[in-house]
Formats: sequence, structure tokens, C-alpha cells
Amino acid sequence: MNNLWPLFWMFLKVNLLTTSGPASVGLLYKEAVEGKLMTEAQFVEAVGFSSVLPGSDALQLAMFVGYSVGGLPGALVALVGSILPPTLLMLAVASALRWLSGEAWVGGFVRGLAPAVAVLMVLVAWKVFQGEATASINWVSIAIASGSLIAYLLNVPAPLVLVAAGFVGILFLR
Repeated sequence: MNNLWPLFWMFLKVNLLTTSGPASVGLLYKEAVEGKLMTEAQFVEAVGFSSVLPGSDALQLAMFVGYSVGGLPGALVALVGSILPPTLLMLAVASALRWLSGEAWVGGFVRGLAPAVAVLMVLVAWKVFQGEATASINWVSIAIASGSLIAYLLNVPAPLVLVAAGFVGILFLR
């Protein structure tokens, strides 16, 4: 029980000082292993498990470390310490946006963002479409893109389109 407060403060600190995810692993290693809460082998095992399982790596790593230190209460304390900073930050941002929503300049700001975001999305899509620097756009890539566009216009479910495109890639783009 006396390990729970230090565990909570450790995860609170890690999540306040990093952007979470892979960026937090280094600081968490320093806090957990060098702080003698767990061995290096246990930490490596925790990182491995959290990376393999589906879901948020950071939260799974927090729960694994918390469970290793304090059992089920430790896992819950680590989870609360991990989600508290971003939750409070998002509540603050949402409150500020709600307060600002009536301001005339906010609408203009958002309308100004829309074309920039659209262009950035198109540029990213083009880079993804081009693929590797050495690869050239061939007829199969154009056929997949055209088929995807037609499927979108026909309201075919996106997961089905992606699976079909993946299989076409397996057959023709090796």
C-alpha cells in the first residue's frame, strides 16, 4: 500500500513531462528501473507485452508496471496517474473552445484552416500513393485507386475496400 502514492506520482510525472507513447518509455525506464521498482528484465518484458497487445502501448505499459509493483491496486493507480493529465488537459481545452465558440474570429480561423488541412491531406495522400522513392506508379496502382474511388462513390464499406485492395496488392504488386 505504501508503494501506491509513489507509483501514482511517478506516472503523473511521466505523463506530464512527455507526450506519452514511445516518448515516455525512456523516462519511465529511469523512474521504474533506476528507482528500484522493478528489474530491467521485468521492464523489457513489460515493454514487449505492451507493444504486442492491441490498444494504447502507454496505458498497457503503465498497468503492467503498476501491477508488477502493487498488484491490481497498483495497476489501477498507474492507470489513473497516466490518464489524469491528458484528461484534465482535454477538459481545459474543451472548456476554452466552448467559451470561445461565440467569438466571430474563431469561425474565420476555422474556415482558414480548412483549405490548409485539405491541401496537406492531398499532399500526404500523394506521398502514400507514390510509395517508395524507387517505385513508380503503375497500372495496378491506378486500377486500385480507381476501384477505391468507385467503391467510395457506391458507399462500399471502407474495411471491405481496404481488404480487397490489399489482396490485389498481394497478387499484382510483389
